[in-house]
Amino acid sequence: MDLKDHLHGYLRNRRSDLLSKLDGLSEHDARRPMTATGTNLAGIVKHVASVEVGYFGEVFERPFPTPLPWFDDDAEPDADFWLPEGQTVADVVALHHACAAHSDATIEALPLDAPGVVPWWAPDRREVTLGQVLVHMLAETARHAGHADIVRETLDGTAGMAPGDGMVTRRTPEEWATHRSRIEAAARATVIGAG
Repeated sequence: MDLKDHLHGYLRNRRSDLLSKLDGLSEHDARRPMTATGTNLAGIVKHVASVEVGYFGEVFERPFPTPLPWFDDDAEPDADFWLPEGQTVADVVALHHACAAHSDATIEALPLDAPGVVPWWAPDRREVTLGQVLVHMLAETARHAGHADIVRETLDGTAGMAPGDGMVTRRTPEEWATHRSRIEAAARATVIGAG
């Protein structure tokens, strides 16, 4: 496996991680705001898919065939981070798959050193290669998958990649409460000791 295939595999895995955070949720839970700034799971997926298609589409003169109105010049700020009435979670999942397929075609067609231009970056940084964009989108997707991990845990307690994830310590709800209390007590003791 060469470097491009390796990076592309990581991107595909992070996409899958992100999408899995929607599994089993109601339409309401997938789209409801969970932070003061309105962060929601379906909006995170919509944002990542939309941004990815820009990087692997417009940057390499391979435009995505479907208009994304939330990126129009007259669109309201952050329109790519939530679902208005009439747009469903299923719509966003379908968008994510379509954007991933478009990006995959670009990645497969071009070598890592293929040149591109990111028009929304500062002029001194705009000229890039496919390799740079692939690393950028891998980092971007992983960052937002991390956000989605926390949002999903806040919604229903699901932690890790999926239920039963071997990387998450197995504890009963009572054991988790005890663990959390220990962490809180240590945090409070540190503040009191510092004062």
